[in-house]
Amino acid sequence: MYLRSRIQIGLLYFTKRIFKERFELKKESEINGRLTKKNLAGLSETGLVQSADRPTVKYPRATCGDSAVRVNWEERLTITVGLKDADIAGTNQKAIQAAVDYVARLGGGTVKILPGSYRLRNSVYLQSNVRLLGAGDTTILIKGSNATTKLNADSDWFDQEITLTDANGFEVGDGVCLRAKRVDIGGEIEIMRTLVARSGNRFMLDKGLRENLWQRNEATASTCFPLISGEFVNDVVIENLVLDGNRKEGEKMYSNYAGCYLQDCNRVTFRGVIARNNNGDGISWQVGHDVTVENCTSENNASLGLHPGSGSQRPIMRGNTIKRNDIGVFFCWGVKCGLAGAISSVPSALTISKGI
Repeated sequence: MYLRSRIQIGLLYFTKRIFKERFELKKESEINGRLTKKNLAGLSETGLVQSADRPTVKYPRATCGDSAVRVNWEERLTITVGLKDADIAGTNQKAIQAAVDYVARLGGGTVKILPGSYRLRNSVYLQSNVRLLGAGDTTILIKGSNATTKLNADSDWFDQEITLTDANGFEVGDGVCLRAKRVDIGGEIEIMRTLVARSGNRFMLDKGLRENLWQRNEATASTCFPLISGEFVNDVVIENLVLDGNRKEGEKMYSNYAGCYLQDCNRVTFRGVIARNNNGDGISWQVGHDVTVENCTSENNASLGLHPGSGSQRPIMRGNTIKRNDIGVFFCWGVKCGLAGAISSVPSALTISKGI
């Protein structure tokens, strides 16, 4: 009884203290005029104002660390990439990637890719707040020729290197697709990596494997990759260019890889993009929110034309032409609150995943 009484007295004291602090906070706020009656109604149990009650920012300023409110600047950095007569001259992904990274380092802007055919040996990796702007169907990003070989040694899940049987066609800087059979559960392992160093047939990778690539499971390496890739990047625009996967000279990619492949990316816009001849999907985004695809064409791709992947919220697809794909538009499991309108599908199908 003595212990129970002490506990009851303690709880009563604690409750009175909470009510006293809330009353004093409310009284002080009323006296100082810092909160209106509406603000006071929004006080939570901790005494904090709800976000919906914050005043509107009428004159935004660039403030260190503040990404919620941004200034709509009249001019941002623009870097041109071209076969010649450009800020960065080049014929492959190295020139485009250099421009993307430079613009991103200065807070974002536009990479303007001038007319020409750019033959890629690796993905162009996106960065946040960057716009890729082509010149329409005269700006073509096309995949280079394909090379495939078996691994000549086992690589374990913690390794960051592979050894090839035949290294012809493989160079430092190449994007590669590493495959092996899954003996335990069936199916196939498929990993995208970049070759960053070599000694003979032995290559270092940009990241660890996190899967076992063993010879007994028929492990191979191929120079396959999405033409454009993005992981955990936001506020990106890809506009007025062609993504040609050179399907006749490549191998089919699975695991949702595509002409453009995004993973965990938000607020991305595709506009006027032609995704064609890819040995996978045309345009694919997985767990990506507020993605807009408008006035684009996805054609002659081995898998899906447009692929809003599992869990993607609020996708908008409008004014697009989808033709000669295995499946035209595939709404994967958990895709919600989006819009797919004014789609010309000839003769590709539209499919909704029912999940497992």
